[in-house]
Amino acid sequence: MTTRQPKLIIHGGASSLVDDKGGLQKVRTSLHSIVTEVYQLLIDGETAIDAVVKGCQLLENDPSFNAGTGSVLQSDGQIRMSASLMEGLTQTFSGVINVSRVKNPIDLAKYLQTESDRILSDLGAIELARELQIPIYNPLTEFRAREWIAEWKDDFQGKMGRLFAHTESSEARRGTIGVVALDSQGRIAAGTSTGGKGLERIGRVSDSVMPAGNYATADAGVSCTGIGEDIVNECFAARVVIRVGDGLSLPNAMQKSMAECHKRERDLGAIALDHSGVISWGKTSEILLAAYHNGSTIGDTLEWQTEELMGFC
Repeated sequence: MTTRQPKLIIHGGASSLVDDKGGLQKVRTSLHSIVTEVYQLLIDGETAIDAVVKGCQLLENDPSFNAGTGSVLQSDGQIRMSASLMEGLTQTFSGVINVSRVKNPIDLAKYLQTESDRILSDLGAIELARELQIPIYNPLTEFRAREWIAEWKDDFQGKMGRLFAHTESSEARRGTIGVVALDSQGRIAAGTSTGGKGLERIGRVSDSVMPAGNYATADAGVSCTGIGEDIVNECFAARVVIRVGDGLSLPNAMQKSMAECHKRERDLGAIALDHSGVISWGKTSEILLAAYHNGSTIGDTLEWQTEELMGFC
């Protein structure tokens, strides 16, 4: 098999609101640090799926992002997280839905890659964590507790939790984390993890654990963020990847799909890469918190606020 130049792109959410500059710098520092660490794994010969898992773990462990530690609270004041993982060569999808009291939901998704039952919801995911002897962990942070209490005092007038913790804005945000990687053997993997949109009805299922929000084949991989219901309505990740498989270039597939979303007033963002190493991203939201390594340099999309719906390198 021909050796490829590894490529990597990660995201920490999407927003229709502009963060303050201090907030953006905090995000940039976090994302660039994670890109650096995960890309080194790819350079050292690790597989795309292992790199994706590591990237998701690091993003889940950062309390600034709405996944793992720092996840938003649902309407009943509980944290329920979801994560999925897809290996592109075998097209194997796995995930957990609304799991509680674990540190890294992506670890459960990784274990399920080799199981016959590959997607587990709440009780099943919790029982799996017990079987694997994963320690009980409380992902709640003071920021998220105060956020929920403030909403409770306001009779839950807000629609969802804030995307990025520590920002000064009190406006609603939406957040997910995701990683897409191409390894030196040409294999693609995608992973996505979220704490949900915050304040949602108990039992609501995120796009992050559906092919709508996380999908990969041998041709391309996509991870989405934004309003989950919009992403599901568009089946966005799978749509982009299938278009690449049908012969469109990744930038053209992203552009076409984003234009359709823009026309239907969807609110979302996505990161992607293809088997040739092209990295692409798109958004209908105002901000996409993404960073990438193109084989020579690290870049990001944090201040990309043009009228264009997508970009690539």
